[in-house]
Amino acid sequence: MNTSLFELFKIGIGPSSSHTVGPMRAALAFLHEAGPRLPDIHRVLIDLYGSLALTGIGHGTDHAVLAGLSNQQPDTITPESMASLLDRASAKNQLLFHGDHPIEFLRERDLLFHRDQMFPAPEIKTHPNGMRFTAFDATGEIVASHVYFSIGGGFVIPAEELSPEEDAVPKSSRPMPFPFRSAEELLKLSTKSNLTIAELMFQNEVALAHDASILRPRVEHPTGEQDADKVRDGILALWSAMRDCAERGMRTGGILPGGLNVRRRAQRLSERLKEEGSRDPLAPLDWLTIYAMAVNEENAAGSRVVTAPTNGAAGVIPAIGLYYLNFIEGANDDGIVRYFLTAAAIGILYKENASISGAEVGCQGEVGVACSMAAGGLVAALGGTNAQVEHAAEIGMEHNLGMTCDPIGGLVQIPCIERNAMGAVKAVNAARMAMHETDEHKVSLDQVIRTMYQTGLDMQSRYKETSLAGLALNVIEC
Repeated sequence: MNTSLFELFKIGIGPSSSHTVGPMRAALAFLHEAGPRLPDIHRVLIDLYGSLALTGIGHGTDHAVLAGLSNQQPDTITPESMASLLDRASAKNQLLFHGDHPIEFLRERDLLFHRDQMFPAPEIKTHPNGMRFTAFDATGEIVASHVYFSIGGGFVIPAEELSPEEDAVPKSSRPMPFPFRSAEELLKLSTKSNLTIAELMFQNEVALAHDASILRPRVEHPTGEQDADKVRDGILALWSAMRDCAERGMRTGGILPGGLNVRRRAQRLSERLKEEGSRDPLAPLDWLTIYAMAVNEENAAGSRVVTAPTNGAAGVIPAIGLYYLNFIEGANDDGIVRYFLTAAAIGILYKENASISGAEVGCQGEVGVACSMAAGGLVAALGGTNAQVEHAAEIGMEHNLGMTCDPIGGLVQIPCIERNAMGAVKAVNAARMAMHETDEHKVSLDQVIRTMYQTGLDMQSRYKETSLAGLALNVIEC
């Protein structure tokens, strides 16, 4: 384990963690690298490759890199500040590099979409989401040049950190009491220490409480100064941001941006359900659908969401959390904390042993992983055993294997919004199946994680966040 809960769950803007949040973070990293030569920088060239180029416009990648180069942070940028910098770039052909250093910017010259190639890197294990930033001085000489890969969930790594070994296993470089690399190790550690998965994860997060490289959400009203208090407060701050997002989505109507003329549905569906009441025994599932759609409509509109583990799958985790609080007797914040900690443990296993990038493994790595995380997390919130958590997480992924990523028009709208609702429903079913089961199951979580990754690698690239096949090809854009 080398990933924190607060890196897996992080506040950012829509519509995509790998195509919006990731490129913005990469641009910020380039600012840091080029900082010592800032006075010399006269022009910046951005090259986008592979999936970033093919769906970059629909995913807002062009806006994201300009925001990052302007020193805007994904967790604090507002729609107003984004609009202001885009207006400057368009009307004045100017970019405020680093936020205070004006340079000339010509979109057709300085922002290039290489739609027919991935970043050419034969010496390393490459990734479909590659980008290169190059800064020039007034004479045209290169001042700085760096390549980054957005590997899913808003995580970004420089090219030199991509491993040339296909089966390289990430090793923990952070001090924590219970490092784990597999679900099998996680279960053995939990049994040996007589801890639940949530308790084990909590102790790991407490050990990381002073790691300055982990950006945690701001807490308005901290409950205490102890590291344990900081971890709990941080988790509840993430949960508050998720609830706010869902509530905004249920209040907001209209048409989503992007040109597909997709109408928001969460608002009118929630109003209709309130009018009809909850006499239908399946009404909780209707609300579950609405919660997930509300979050992903907000994401599609470019609003603030919490990556969970990606923006394209951001609706599943909050939908299950709201289902738990609103429809499970005795639900409370302690259950929510267990839910997040357990879901994070599962998500970390996918992130470190497979992929959470739709461009690399399809939507099974986004909504499929979110479903698996939510299923296991819900079992923990309900007081289930560690074995039941593992079983639920396995079921959640097993029935999402092979799911493609084929957004129409490169927009995170169709089928992404409804797909989150379906993922949330599957998560509840998976949790219930696992908690009703008494015998050992045949397929382990580790096996299904390996299967997901192998399936993703075997999947044709046109079905992996390129908008070149599937629904994206067979539905005419109007």
